Order: sequence, then C-alpha cells, then structure tokens
Amino acid sequence: MRAVLIWLAMTAAVWAEGEKAGEFDYYVMALSWSPNWCALEGDARDSDQCHPRHDHGWILHGLWPQFERGWPSYCNTAARNPSRGQTNAMADIMGTGGLAWHQWKKHGRCSGLSSENYFALSREAYARVTRPALLRKLTDPVRLPASVIEEAFLEDNPQLTPDMITITCKDRYIQEARICFTRDLEPRTCGRDVIRDCSQTNAQFDPVR
Repeated sequence: MRAVLIWLAMTAAVWAEGEKAGEFDYYVMALSWSPNWCALEGDARDSDQCHPRHDHGWILHGLWPQFERGWPSYCNTAARNPSRGQTNAMADIMGTGGLAWHQWKKHGRCSGLSSENYFALSREAYARVTRPALLRKLTDPVRLPASVIEEAFLEDNPQLTPDMITITCKDRYIQEARICFTRDLEPRTCGRDVIRDCSQTNAQFDPVR
C-alpha cells in the first residue's frame, strides 16, 4: 500500500508540473465570433469586450500549440510573464487584455517563445486569415448551417482546404472558427481531434453590435 501511495504522489507531481515548453507539433488558431460569445457569456460578465463602443467581429481567442493528438497546457518555461501593458495591447484583436493574459498562461507558455514573440506571432497568424466581410454586414440574427460559415472562410481564403479549418458550436450558437498552421504559420491539415465540425443546421449567428 505504501508503494502505491508513493507512486500516486509522484504521478500527481508530474501532472502538476505541466509539459515542457516548446514541445508541440503545430498551432491551432481559434477565432471567436464576439457577438455570440457576448450573448452566451460576456454580457453576463459585463465584459468590456461587449461594450457598445466596440464593434468586434471575429476576435483572436488564442494561438494554441497542439500535438497531433491532444495539446500541452500550463507548461514550464523560463520566459518572463508579459506586463499588463503587453496584454492590454492585444485587446484590439483579442477583446480584452484579460483574455491575452489567460492565453499566455495556458497556451503561450507552451510555445517556447517569449511573451513578446508569442503575441507577435499571434498577430501574424491573425493577419494571415481573411475574416469574411459578408458576415459583418448582417443586421439581424440568423440561423444557418455551420457549414455556411466554413464555406465563407474557404471562399475568402483560397490557401485553405476543408481539412484545415473547423467550425465549432456552443448552446446552438456558432462559436469559433479554428484554423491549423505549421510552426512556421503555413496552413496545414488539422489533427483528427481538432477537425470535428459542428453539424448543426440551424445555429444562431448574431450580427455585430
């Protein structure tokens, strides 16, 4: 029994430490449709991202290091944490500095990069994908198949193929567009655990406020 307890304690310690920074296979960039996030969560939190003075559409939820199956998180790294100024500077594409801080802690530390370089890479990934302008022209909520959102991205981004992007849903709303990149930010096929498209045919999509 004592040996079992020692083994469990050692295993728990390993789990608590997180993976080693810089060891991953590719990136997943997650773009969140801000009006839907606000309807589902942000308004209840009184998030600044949802304030009427903003007109956020697709925001950068995060740039996530990924294994071919699964992903690292909360990795050990010698890199210094970002300053509040650094995280607040990401609010224009991430909605709030708080989201930028959370993404650094959970995902950015696993990149093996400094916080400055991780946020710069995140901006570059965000800039490499055209967010469909047509979706910003909606004036009323609509219900549509999630596949329509994917088709809009594919039409505006000929460098992408259907196995490089997936659309997710949450509580009958379109939630995110997730796009896969190599470590050099070239489009690539998503892993089997990422490429799971939402199959809803009447998911809600709210207009930009």
